[in-house]
Amino acid sequence: MSQSFPARALARGDLCLSEIGFGAAPLGNLYRAVDDTEALATCRAALDAGISYFDTAPYYGFGLSERRLGDALRDSRSVQISTKVGRLLEPDAAIEPHVLRQGFKSSLQFKPVFDYRYDAIFASWQASIQRLGLPFIDMLYVHDIGRRTHGEAHAHYFVQLTEGRGFRALEELRSSGAIRAFGLGVNEIDVCLEAIDHTDLDIILLAGRYTLLEQGALDRLLPACEQRGISVVIGGPYNSGILVTGTRHGGPLYYDYAPASADIVERVRRLESCCERFAVPLAAAALQFPLSHRSVVSVIPGIGSPQQMENTRALYETVIPAELWSTLRTEGLLRADAPVPAVARGAAAPARA
Repeated sequence: MSQSFPARALARGDLCLSEIGFGAAPLGNLYRAVDDTEALATCRAALDAGISYFDTAPYYGFGLSERRLGDALRDSRSVQISTKVGRLLEPDAAIEPHVLRQGFKSSLQFKPVFDYRYDAIFASWQASIQRLGLPFIDMLYVHDIGRRTHGEAHAHYFVQLTEGRGFRALEELRSSGAIRAFGLGVNEIDVCLEAIDHTDLDIILLAGRYTLLEQGALDRLLPACEQRGISVVIGGPYNSGILVTGTRHGGPLYYDYAPASADIVERVRRLESCCERFAVPLAAAALQFPLSHRSVVSVIPGIGSPQQMENTRALYETVIPAELWSTLRTEGLLRADAPVPAVARGAAAPARA
């Protein structure tokens, strides 16, 4: 095994996560089919590269990601696993296998049904234990709660967590030792601010909202997390891939799970040009940037092949000169109050500037 990624402790409890984690949505055949052999090889490559934190969800391939991840990690004793609650998987024989559904090309004939109530939280946790085939899950995230997912039905679903006692179920799982921490796994900021007024979150998995491309979480959410001792995991560090591909490859450009708008493309083009000036891959700056905030304990890109794992390790280890960050600030591409890396990646205690 190569040198492990440094681990960071959550603000509460004794749970530590590797600075780079493994986003397991690709194991659920996200946008493309991955066979079992490649899925297993990808997980083994992550373990060999020194990753110890793996995140999955029932929604990812309608159970497929959890099944594959459990098979890959069953003999690993020094890993941390998170999965999600909020969707129950119901069997449906009418589903045609191998057809792309909700972004996943999975053969499993289950349909996800939103349910955040007390009994559903316990049912989801127990079903995930069975699919993973493991005796433990370290963390549970409430998945895709908020107006971004539910629109006008948000209040209907959020009340399932409060009056329907969904948060109470998570609190009981934590107090009993069945899980070590719980939080939200979402793509929006407002619902996080709403949730922390109703329950004592340990952690938030925030996808796409604190990246090299956008730092709005600095306004209210990240200060609130610091004040309340809530740790943060950053998902979607590449904003649906545009911070990996850049703007010049000739193919379609995606941002936030949709075709990128002209203003987003222009902003990425400027980021790309600055990175090229210092011979730094755009993706390296995108991967490393969120780790500089003191509340962030891990960044979890989706990893779908051994080659992607190798590339991720190389991006993490890329030395980025301080001049790049100052240039991004000068050109209005990075907020003045955003902390940035001040040392080469891979150091035991990364400094912040």
